[in-house]
Amino acid sequence: MSEITTATYQVAGMTCQHCVNAVIGELDALPVVQSVEVDLESGSVTVTSDGPLDQSTVREAVEEAGYELV
Repeated sequence: MSEITTATYQVAGMTCQHCVNAVIGELDALPVVQSVEVDLESGSVTVTSDGPLDQSTVREAVEEAGYELV
């Protein structure tokens, strides 16, 4: 059975709801991700997944959306 993991990351460059949707879309597409919450004002992204995510995987998804993991 997988362990539910929650991790928070800082993402630079998000300025609007379109940015938020792009980041959520890329991260949510990862197979083990259960949910993604974004706080646009602080730039924080909280990801809940079935087990820990490799930071490079998160970085790639964020960069695919057009933003930068800080």
